[in-house]
Amino acid sequence: MKKSLLPLASLLLMGQMSNAQHMNYPQTRKEDQADNYFGQKVTDPYRWLEQDTAKETEAWVQTQNQFTNAYLQQIPYRDAIRERLTQLWNYEKYSAPFKNGQYYTFYKNDGLQNQSVLYIQTGINGKPEVLLDPNKLSGDGTVALQATAFSKKEKYFAYAVSASGSDWQEIYVMDVKTKQLLSEKIEYVKFTGISWKGEEGFYYSGYSKPKDEATKYSAKTEYQKVFFHKIGTAQSEDILVYEDKEHPLRYVGADLTEDERFLVLGISEGTDGSEIKIKDLKDASNKGFTTIVPGFETNASVVDNIGDKIVLNTNNGAPNYKVVLLDPKNPAAANWQTLIPEQKEKLEGVGTAGGKLFANYLRNAVSVVEQYDYKGKKERSITLPGLGTASGFGAHKDDKDFYYTYTSFINPPTIYHYDIATGKSTLFRKSSAKFNPEEYETKQVFYPSKDGTKVPMFITYKKGLKLDGNNPTMLYAYGGFNISLTPSFSMALIPFLESGGVYCLANLRGGGEFGEDWHKGGMLSNKQNVFDDFISGAEFLIKEKYTSSSKLAIRGGSNGGLLVGACLTQRPDLYAVAIPQVGVLDMLRYHKFTVGWGWAVEYGSSDNQDQFDYLIKYSPLHNIKKGTCYPATMITTADHDDRVVPAHSFKFAATLQENQGCEKPNLIRIDSKAGHGAGKPTTKVIDEAADIWAFTLWNMGIKNLKFPK
Repeated sequence: MKKSLLPLASLLLMGQMSNAQHMNYPQTRKEDQADNYFGQKVTDPYRWLEQDTAKETEAWVQTQNQFTNAYLQQIPYRDAIRERLTQLWNYEKYSAPFKNGQYYTFYKNDGLQNQSVLYIQTGINGKPEVLLDPNKLSGDGTVALQATAFSKKEKYFAYAVSASGSDWQEIYVMDVKTKQLLSEKIEYVKFTGISWKGEEGFYYSGYSKPKDEATKYSAKTEYQKVFFHKIGTAQSEDILVYEDKEHPLRYVGADLTEDERFLVLGISEGTDGSEIKIKDLKDASNKGFTTIVPGFETNASVVDNIGDKIVLNTNNGAPNYKVVLLDPKNPAAANWQTLIPEQKEKLEGVGTAGGKLFANYLRNAVSVVEQYDYKGKKERSITLPGLGTASGFGAHKDDKDFYYTYTSFINPPTIYHYDIATGKSTLFRKSSAKFNPEEYETKQVFYPSKDGTKVPMFITYKKGLKLDGNNPTMLYAYGGFNISLTPSFSMALIPFLESGGVYCLANLRGGGEFGEDWHKGGMLSNKQNVFDDFISGAEFLIKEKYTSSSKLAIRGGSNGGLLVGACLTQRPDLYAVAIPQVGVLDMLRYHKFTVGWGWAVEYGSSDNQDQFDYLIKYSPLHNIKKGTCYPATMITTADHDDRVVPAHSFKFAATLQENQGCEKPNLIRIDSKAGHGAGKPTTKVIDEAADIWAFTLWNMGIKNLKFPK
């Protein structure tokens, strides 16, 4: 393979751009690489693509991007989709205001700003001023704001930023009144919160300096620690609060209760299962931490404290979660006092405000919020505008009110004021999006999976839809890590819906929508259930004549990228288009990069023979068969993705191109100065959405598009 870029004409024989065109893919060098897994030889000829900073890999990326762009440029309505997205995106967007003492803060985006700007004002009716504008931190909008926190008396404001979508972050501190930065700069931070102790300083989670800066985006990340940073001192003087030298592959986060009495450590060996340790900072004789929830068989989180007792949200003996009160001096589960018992609905989270508890339940993946007092007495169910997702039920103990956000598939985020004493919600700010929800509708259906399990799915479309099997349809899902997919508005979907498209979101097993039993039904050796749920959803949509195989696309990101990769290899006949985004596609080596080790509790590891035996059966990379006709596929990833390293997508793309048995295109789109998705600037979001919709619709055979003026 020549490392120089090939001219566009030789990259792609476009002809008249028919769907039967010949795809003249760039050649990818193969090497003689194989591994022995428990007596089974597994080849890995594109292993060299794991070296993401190597010159040959960089040349491969450039050639593949040029090839993909040459294909996309020939789609006649690609620019029209981008223009429509830009037009739709250009409206003011606000977050709900949050109170910190005398101040309220909120995010606002004027329309097409790459990053939303953080504003501050004194009182709810005060004049907004810019507190921090991330757009000024880089010329191209690729530096994003992450964790933020005010000190106890709002003298200081600490914030973390990440560049180019990386998980690596740096923490800075600002004087709130002068808006001047202090000398503070905390480096080598990842997966952290910021928890202030008065005005003195704050706790954070960090790592030692990487041994090699060149490989820090792909090398395994180990030994996370908790530090305390005192204002006015150098990072080298930060106090090491907690480390575990015996267990390098654990996450640890630190948080103070609101009264600053307890320092809480949340520890996990991966993405499932937790251990909780606390230290009573008011007890001078208490030098160490006390384990109040041993790991790692259950999931739990500290909600608050009542004096010397801890309020805990837990799924110990309660798959749908419950809230209990425990005494740190006698923390055994047998001694817990139940405050809010387990319900038939999954308790998604618990917030605190004004001395009340706010329990956010999921009823068939839709928000239901209830208000309790600290003794566990239910005071009211909060009336929400409809079947959607409500968030933001949290404030300080002395607050009388707060603001929350409601959204659905067809309702842009709307902000409401909530009075804690009366339970009254009042409209505070309505979205100015140029979109009419009255023209669309969403319904929820339940379909049978392969084993008869009923799986819910939301279906959104323009009113008057004809069930003739000819509607362009996008099926999206995630199905993993106890993550719940609930209704939310995305402007990126609107051009597709305007074009007569049907958008479907399925709540597969492996997610958290129905509690821990639902989650466990789709993890480890049960992972095939997730793929069966998704495939059954596709079959349902075809059977009910929403669409047909020639008009059906599937899409998912991260663990959802694994989902799409597995389903396109298991049932390539079922879909016209597949969009696996930043996917986990090599299930035998994922744990060898960055924080991939943390997913072994969800997937299993190829280091274990029993787990290897089921991983090899569905690993997308290892189930591509030569001569099979795979759907038109566009894989998306990014050069700074240090969550799911781009090597997954690189190797999958090369293998798919090598083995494709028909003329349907198999492309890869590799974004630059971008990561796993968080903090991606508006321009990149719009460009990516335009490319995905253009590729999808074109490969459904749709030749013309018209949008409202």
